[in-house]
Amino acid sequence: MNQIKELLKERFGYDSFRTGQEAIIEKIMRQENVLGIMPTGGGKSICYQLPALLLEGLTLVISPLISLMKDQVDSLNEMGVPAAFINSSLNNAEMNQRIRLAVDGKIKLLYIAPERLESAEFRQMLQHVPIELLAVDEAHCISQWGHDFRPSYLRLSEIIHQIDHAPTIVALTATATEHVAKDILQLLDIPQDNQVKTGFARENLSFQVVKGAKDSYLLEYLKANHGQAGIVYASTRKEVDRLYYLLKDKKITAARYHGGMNEQERSSNQEDFLFDRVQVMVATNAFGMGINKSNVRFVIHAQIPGNLESYYQEAGRAGRDGLPSDAILLYAPNDLQVQQFFIDQSESDITYKQSEYMKLREMNQYAHTQMCLQRYILRYFGEDAKECQQCSNCLDDREIADITVDTQKVLSCVKRMGERFGKGLVAKVLTGSKDQKITQWKFDQLSTYGLMKDKSQKEVTDLIDYLTAEGYFSLSDSQYPLLTISSLGINVLLGKQQVTRKQAAVQKRERDDELFSALRDLRTQLAQEQNLPPYIIFSDKTLQELAEKQPQTSFEFLQIKGVGQSKLDKYGAAFMQVLKSQTGS
Repeated sequence: MNQIKELLKERFGYDSFRTGQEAIIEKIMRQENVLGIMPTGGGKSICYQLPALLLEGLTLVISPLISLMKDQVDSLNEMGVPAAFINSSLNNAEMNQRIRLAVDGKIKLLYIAPERLESAEFRQMLQHVPIELLAVDEAHCISQWGHDFRPSYLRLSEIIHQIDHAPTIVALTATATEHVAKDILQLLDIPQDNQVKTGFARENLSFQVVKGAKDSYLLEYLKANHGQAGIVYASTRKEVDRLYYLLKDKKITAARYHGGMNEQERSSNQEDFLFDRVQVMVATNAFGMGINKSNVRFVIHAQIPGNLESYYQEAGRAGRDGLPSDAILLYAPNDLQVQQFFIDQSESDITYKQSEYMKLREMNQYAHTQMCLQRYILRYFGEDAKECQQCSNCLDDREIADITVDTQKVLSCVKRMGERFGKGLVAKVLTGSKDQKITQWKFDQLSTYGLMKDKSQKEVTDLIDYLTAEGYFSLSDSQYPLLTISSLGINVLLGKQQVTRKQAAVQKRERDDELFSALRDLRTQLAQEQNLPPYIIFSDKTLQELAEKQPQTSFEFLQIKGVGQSKLDKYGAAFMQVLKSQTGS
């Protein structure tokens, strides 16, 4: 290991290993198959790049993306490590030249896509190359339950066993649930004890969930973080294009990346981002895997991704250098439909689709929980953790209110509806809707009908989402999930358990009413000056939220529902002045 530590310093410039790296490398050098589960930015690549320098034969790296291969090979060649890749971006002459280099032992690492191994011609070539180490990067792709399953990865196991003089195998991933890890171990013949798991926590990341005016928040955030590099993810090419032109229009230097662009444009944009020629990369999830840009200060998801594994992997591209960075989810309920559409359109079997629906539910619950966000994610990966004290939930200082009675109303309604319906219809029954389905099922005759008619359907739906996230309901793993009451929920119904939620404190109302009156007076004055109805300026609901949250900066003001950039520009200063004078802050 002394020689390895010298190489670590000499070639990679590090004085010491990160957690887990040394344990994985030791197993490789003892010719033991090993699985490494380390968070994004945890230094997985060194686990095979360093042994490759000491091993006599070739290290073959299975990697899923062309951009990932190029980035890694460029970095290695820069460090004086002979490496190459073979993929569809090369012509036949270039491929043959690189294969000759591998046969002649002139390169230490060769990166290929998993599909390449399916070529009989390529496998024939491998017979002439002593492969000593086989590194399977992004190994979660091998499991049908992994968030980025690829059939070509599944065939790896069969093909690997056909290679003469079976190489040592190292599999690496940042996001594997216990189910996925079990699959990887089994398919790649890795002993259970040879699993090195370093923990998923990323202590330098501040997780946030933001609901409301997404574009306004995004623009204000980028303005406040001018000059910092970041990635904005969207689920569709269309949304990537829209956001890209929005940022360009606002003079924010941005590039875009998605599958609808040609290879040359994607490659050029990627380089612009890597070389800090643009501040922001707006992209689909096709961008980022293996991109080793350490100074990404923020990752913003403008639309909810399909599962927590994808979210955590993508969010983890922020702060790879260990410095404080932001991982922000801009949440809107409608975005769930995009992900549902992707699942519906996939050609997978019904069991797999049900699994994907369940993962989407978990992702939605992340947006509604009031638990520490980092803790919620780690719990999903089977790891217990303390509160991070820096996510938007940990820093939420709203007072805790008792919502047991409202919870009992919801639970009771679900029970009386036979636990056979989703949250939408439950909310309609509770708010006294005249929907045709309600009369058809005679739900208007239930004792819970209209029990919460003082609230809007959206408020009740939000409450149900919160209660689901906190474990009072279970959801079926179908396209349209049905609510069933959990054992926790039964305890609440029986009066054995209290339910709380952070929300505006009751004792603040008197002061807020005074503040609301002052804000309403200003609204009336502005409305008269412009000959407009007062609600055109701001609705009562917006004024109530202003009184409750008392924003002191433009950035905070934009988080209020009903406030966009235009209204901020027109009225922000005047309303913030009233807030300041009334609250003395």
